[in-house]
Formats: sequence, structure tokens, C-alpha cells
Amino acid sequence: MSDQPLLKVRNLKIGATIYPPGERPRDIEIVHGVDFDLAPGKVLGLIGESGAGKSTIGLAAMAYGRGGVELTGGEVWVNGRDMLRAGMRDVRNLRGGEVTYVSQSAAASFNPAKKIMDQVVEAAVLQGKFSRKDAEARGVELFRKLGLPDPENIGNRYPHQVSGGQLQRCMTALALCPEPDLVVFDEPTTALDVTTQIDVLAAIKEAIRDTGVAALYITHDLAVVAQVSDHIMVLRMGEMVEYGTVDQIINNPQEDYTQALVSVRSITHEEKIPTSNPLLRVQGITARYKGTDFDVLKDINVDLHPGQTLAVVGESGSGKSTLARVITGLLPPSKGQIIFDGRTLTPDLPTRPLDDLRELQMIYQMADTAMNPRQTVGTIIGRPLEFYFGLKGAEKQRRIQELLDEIELGTGFQDRYPAELSGGQKQRVCIARALAAKPKLIICDEVTSALDPLVADGILKLLLNLQKIEDVAYLFITHDLATVKAIADSIAVMFQGEVVRYGPKSEVLSPPFDDYTDLLLSSVPEMKLGWLEEVLASRKMESAGN
Repeated sequence: MSDQPLLKVRNLKIGATIYPPGERPRDIEIVHGVDFDLAPGKVLGLIGESGAGKSTIGLAAMAYGRGGVELTGGEVWVNGRDMLRAGMRDVRNLRGGEVTYVSQSAAASFNPAKKIMDQVVEAAVLQGKFSRKDAEARGVELFRKLGLPDPENIGNRYPHQVSGGQLQRCMTALALCPEPDLVVFDEPTTALDVTTQIDVLAAIKEAIRDTGVAALYITHDLAVVAQVSDHIMVLRMGEMVEYGTVDQIINNPQEDYTQALVSVRSITHEEKIPTSNPLLRVQGITARYKGTDFDVLKDINVDLHPGQTLAVVGESGSGKSTLARVITGLLPPSKGQIIFDGRTLTPDLPTRPLDDLRELQMIYQMADTAMNPRQTVGTIIGRPLEFYFGLKGAEKQRRIQELLDEIELGTGFQDRYPAELSGGQKQRVCIARALAAKPKLIICDEVTSALDPLVADGILKLLLNLQKIEDVAYLFITHDLATVKAIADSIAVMFQGEVVRYGPKSEVLSPPFDDYTDLLLSSVPEMKLGWLEEVLASRKMESAGN
């Protein structure tokens, strides 16, 4: 392969116009003079926290600025052409032809009204790369290469008729179908469970190797990017912090920020032994959704003690969030009962007394959609103070500030709106809102899965500290085994609506394992070179042995 750069970026500057409430619009620079090269057949990982400029730089390789972003300076050379100064014909040939894109959410990117194959071949046909017949044949070949079931016919399905992991692989096929020179992978596995993630990651790596395409792989997960990249560029606040080979970045990082990324999830939490009766008892819960005859939960039995954390883990569709819906009264069970603080909870939320509502709170995965964008932080936190305790005026303001201090935001945030906060700050406000009710139990539903590792680490440390102060119990729903190891006292592993393993953390995470728990634990990416190949080889040997 040629050593000449396929993609050459020099002094790239990217800006945007922001519109602060009550102020004049002003221009800001969000990427500050970034330089790098990418040779044919190589993979460059772009890593950093949210807002670092990863996706913005990746899209610049397509001469594209998303959401009002402008490429304000520098050079982006693709196959010897400076695309920032090229005409529209060259830009049209570039997008969907020479450079293609795989987004984080395939479900949001596919047209739900069109069959998968129609969308996979569209760019290849429009770009004149293939006839419709040849493009479909290439699509089937890519489906097979990416390990999709029934590759000859899966393209005839609609997006909602395949799983999330399968749809993500279909999107990779869409990007590879036009035979591009460069693919931009933008967080392609972040939204997937670890078991699905490893399959998609392996398929992407194999496809890159077999097609010889170059790739930009954007992620905030250093363990993941280490499995597919040749080099890694670490970004922060629009600037390059460090650049090097995967081995150098993983094993010998030079900069403090990179060292922090490598050592993330260093939380140690000593498992607590129950010393009192359970605060929450889930007894024989079976549930199904209205209008169906299929049980989504099957005879669930778990306990949670005061001041402790029960982690409920499992892949998407295992029943984790459905269990939370039953506990909160949003989905009445068909069998069983929920006992909370010694009393049996009524199955329907509207019939529960005020104290039951107050003492059992919930924090959601997506802080963006969990808050009213038209309300200030002070209003959001203050509502439960008024509703449950009747606080008003100076007393309410004082308590709001106490809660802001507890979540380590301090002064100056009461009058801000959600749009003026970072992802981590938004989640902290949601935590403060839950704490305002003085609950005995908080259900945390994937509260760190949408956050960058460093931000997520800060949220986990905050939750553990608040647990000590408030003596609150957590039911922590997650598919992240690193989070489980960091915070749990006990663990319930769920699979297809059943609890397949349950007990204290020390027992659940110790062998011998059942097959599903073993699969979960072995699928958690490790920050070492060759980990993916080791896992795949091990599974191949196990499969051959069976």
C-alpha cells in the first residue's frame, strides 16, 4: 500500500456562532489548528471527552460542518485535492463516494419507510460506482462478511425488523458498498451492549482489513479504539493533546490528560454486608406489556438493603428497565408483589400514597430529555421541594443551594438553563432533583452510559459519596460491567426476562460462571493490545470444542 497520505489535514480551524440568552450572537472557535495524516489502509483513532471536537474533525474529512459549524481555516486534502477549496462537483463526488460515514445511532440514521437494501445501495448507484444489480450483489457480500444472518434476504427487511447490533452492521455495509477510500466511524459501538459491541467491533475490524479502506474511528472509549487503530490522537477542547501509536498511548502516555483516560474507572468500592432487613423486596414478579401474551419478566426475586447498591445487569431487552417500571408502578405486574420499607406497594403509580412516591425516586439515562429545557436549574430542583415539603421563598432557595453544593456545582447555577450545562452537569442536576425528595431508594437507569469515561467516573464517585451522606440505596441498571465492579454491593444478572445469577458482588463475579455471565464478563473491552483477537480466538476454540 502507498505510504502517501490519503487524508492530509493541516492547521484545521472550525468555528460556530452561538446565541446566548439575552446577549448578542458571537463567534467562537471549537477546533484550534489540528494537523494529522492518514495513509491508505490505516486506522486513526480520535479520542477525547464530549465537546473535544472528535466528530467535528471527522466530518471535516467530508468537507462538512454539521449544525451551523463552519470550516474557517486550514486545509483538508483528500486524494491530493484540497476539499475546502474544491468546487461542489468535487465535494459531491467526495461524499458517499470517496469518503463515507457511519454514525453512532443506526436506528436514527436509517429511513424507517425504506427497506435496508434500498438504503445500502443508494450511494453506490447514485455515485455511478455500480449498477443496481451489482450494488445489491456487493451488499449481500458485505452482509455475509459482516456476519449478518441470512445475508441473501436481510436486505429485504425494514430497519425495525432487525436488532440494534445487526442494524449497526448494516450501516457499516452501507458505508463500504461504494468502495470508498475512507470511512468515518463515529462512535459506532457506544450505544451497544458489550456482547453486541464485541461482534460489531470484530466485524468492523475484519471489514477494514479485507477491503483495505482507511478509517477514522471516533470514540471516547480508549479500550475499544485500541483494538482497531494503528495510531491514536487524543483531543481535548478542540486541540490535540497527544498523538502516537496505540502501544505508546496505552502503555506509555506522556500527557496528564491521556494518563487520566488510561487510568479511568479506578474507583474501588468495598462491598458492604447487609446488617438490617431489606428496604426493597421484589417477590415473584412476572409482568407483560398490555395487549401481549408474552412475559417480559419471569418470577423475579431480588432484595436491596438500606444504604446499599444492587446492580441489575444484562444486555438490551433482558428486562432491566422493565423491572424498574414495575417497581415504580408504571407497569403493573401480573404476578408477585413489591415490598418497600416493610409495606406492600400498590401496583399502579396513581394509587400510591405521597410518601411512597417521595421515598422512591428515579434518575434517567438521558439527562437532556429528563429536564424541561424552558426551566432553570433552580426551578427544576425546587419543584420537588415545593411538591413534597411545601418549601417556598428563602427557605426553598437555601435548600436548592445546599443541594447544588452536595452535587459539587456550587453557586452560579440556579439561573442557568439545561442548554447552558455540559452533559455531566445536567446529570448532576438530575441527581439533585432526586435527592430533593429525601428518598430512601433511587433507581439509576443507565445514568452514566451516555457520558464520557472521565465524566462518568466523576458521577459514580459523586453517587458513592452521596450514599454515605444520605444513606440512600441505589438500584443501578446498567450494561457496563466496569461500573458494576466499581459501585455494586450485590448483583442481579438478567437474561431474557429472568435473573440467571444473583448474590453479593464477590460471589457473582467469582467463578464458576454460568454461560451468560461468563459471556458478559469476557466481552468487557480491556485496555491492552490484541485483546479482541484473544477473545475471538478463545470463543472459536470453545465453539470447536462443543
